[in-house]
Amino acid sequence: MTAASLRNRAPFLSAALFAAAGALCWLVLAPHIAALTQAAGYDIGRMITLYSTLPRMATALLCGAALALSGVIFQIALRNNLASPTTLGVSAGAHLALVLASLFAPSVLLLGRDIVAALGSGIAASLVFALVARRDFSPIALVLSGLVVSLYCGAAATLLVLLNDRYLVSLFIWGAGSLSQQDWSIATSLATKLLVLILCAGLLIRPLELLNLGDASSKALGASPKRLRFFAIAVAVGLAAIVTSAVGVIGFIGLAAPTLARLAGARRVGSQILWSTVIGAGLLFLTDNAIQLLAGPLANFLPTGAVTALFGSPLLLLLLRSMTAARPMQPKAGSTARWKGSCGLSIALGVFPPLLILGLAVAIGRTPDGGWSMLSSAEWSIVSDFRVPRVLNAMTAGIMLALAGVLLQRLSRNDMASPEVLGVSSGAMLGLAAGVFVFSGLQTFPLIVCASLGALAVLLGILLLNRTSGFQAERMVLAGIAFAALLDALIGALAAAGDPRSLVLLRWMSGSTYGATWQSAAITIGVCLSLGLMALSAFRWLDILDLGASSAQALGVPVKKARVLLFVLAGLLTATATLSVGPLSFVGLMAPHIARQLGFVRALPQLLVAASSGASLMVFADWVGRNANFPFDMPAGLISALIGTPLLMLLLSRKRA
Repeated sequence: MTAASLRNRAPFLSAALFAAAGALCWLVLAPHIAALTQAAGYDIGRMITLYSTLPRMATALLCGAALALSGVIFQIALRNNLASPTTLGVSAGAHLALVLASLFAPSVLLLGRDIVAALGSGIAASLVFALVARRDFSPIALVLSGLVVSLYCGAAATLLVLLNDRYLVSLFIWGAGSLSQQDWSIATSLATKLLVLILCAGLLIRPLELLNLGDASSKALGASPKRLRFFAIAVAVGLAAIVTSAVGVIGFIGLAAPTLARLAGARRVGSQILWSTVIGAGLLFLTDNAIQLLAGPLANFLPTGAVTALFGSPLLLLLLRSMTAARPMQPKAGSTARWKGSCGLSIALGVFPPLLILGLAVAIGRTPDGGWSMLSSAEWSIVSDFRVPRVLNAMTAGIMLALAGVLLQRLSRNDMASPEVLGVSSGAMLGLAAGVFVFSGLQTFPLIVCASLGALAVLLGILLLNRTSGFQAERMVLAGIAFAALLDALIGALAAAGDPRSLVLLRWMSGSTYGATWQSAAITIGVCLSLGLMALSAFRWLDILDLGASSAQALGVPVKKARVLLFVLAGLLTATATLSVGPLSFVGLMAPHIARQLGFVRALPQLLVAASSGASLMVFADWVGRNANFPFDMPAGLISALIGTPLLMLLLSRKRA
């Protein structure tokens, strides 16, 4: 394929998006065309079209263009194709700032929602950059830190909304990205503010071209890379903050549109900025018109941000196959030399902390009048049936997610790999949703089978997309993000159907262990023991695979068979754990990093310490969720994110030796 044909694919893709969006737009407006051409007067269809439908379309075009422009500026300035307002935590920071202001200081909003959102975005971005400053702004570390900050802000915002739903009920739909409009005020305000930032972005084209040459070349030409990068990031943060303050968090566009433009052939900085902006506008415009057409009267209650992935993910997955394959990652030098002979210490750390926290979580709790008490022998028969099963479920789920995270990170040699990031947890939730909606009355074990099939399907898709790339980190994360966004949108559509069974699904999605029984605890313990022993027994394979495929083959390891078996094992671990704590805990990302940052990098010690960290984190999170807002229960999955991410941030801020 010639370079000319590559350059021509971006305009073709943009034209195709707008052609499809235009057709849907015509179908939406067609019933009201006659009313629009009539003389002025009151007509309900005409009023809805003029002051709701048309402003909504204009807002979709503006927000899509702004988010895509923000994403492409981030990617060019940071030289990181995974950077976006979502992956860097910028949108989540703006969302959390607006939630905090709405709840604790509503008068601050009178100064301007944009100011509050920009402040939250700026703090989140600064925290991300502070975490990676000692790691020379490594692309992998940058996105990992962004995911951690985004996780923390998102979990905090969700928890605040759940605890204060009487005051923040409108933020449920708005937080997922609602483009519903009642007049032209938001569209005109957005157009005015974004015009200024878009002009600033146009002035950045030349400086960004200099940054593309490298910092040394930029300095030789008289430019200051740090200053140019600061102004570029400021513009990108401003674009994302303005959109978030107006319509909420609309994810995926800022990552998908630049990726689509680049995969479609945009190479130069100016071309990437132009076509990313156009593709972003077309993608969000297409999505929102489809929502208005298909949802009908419910369109105002269906968040556009949650549905965007239904259209963007398949397109990204289709074009992802054309991404240039990189050489397989080389073994990490010295990865088997540190903590040699530390199995005794790792066993001690793997056994005693979880058991201690487990005992305390069972023994200490709230009394009916809200006080604190230590469980007595007389109360054991009353409390144990409610408290012990959920604690055991939380512990086993933490162990299984941690083991799955270690397996995925070592097999892909990707520090960002985890069941949550790669979409495996979302696949398990989709399988679970199918089991709940298609087969009514399923018990725990059949649901585990359904969740396992969903998780394995996503793993298979990721492996097929990356079989020729040597498990390139960027491609795996992009594929995982696309799968996760697509599956989360499908799960959201099922939950919004109004079926009473969706309540069961929503409880699992929130990560609540409330309702656990001795039967479910016995099943998860049995699965955890069997799968966990299989994972621990594979430590020699994991250590040898770290030497590279050719070396492992020479040492007698069946590389292809071992990879397939270990990936399947990770999928089964994820599926079972997702039933207990939902897909949002991020224990599978945090626990392996905690073990690695503590110095345990050989397979067996890392598996043991990661399992201990995951179990301790989930048990403590369940205890906090059970007692912090007594007598109301808070989801353990969200609490684990709030508790574990500060520790992970602290460990990430340390400079690796």
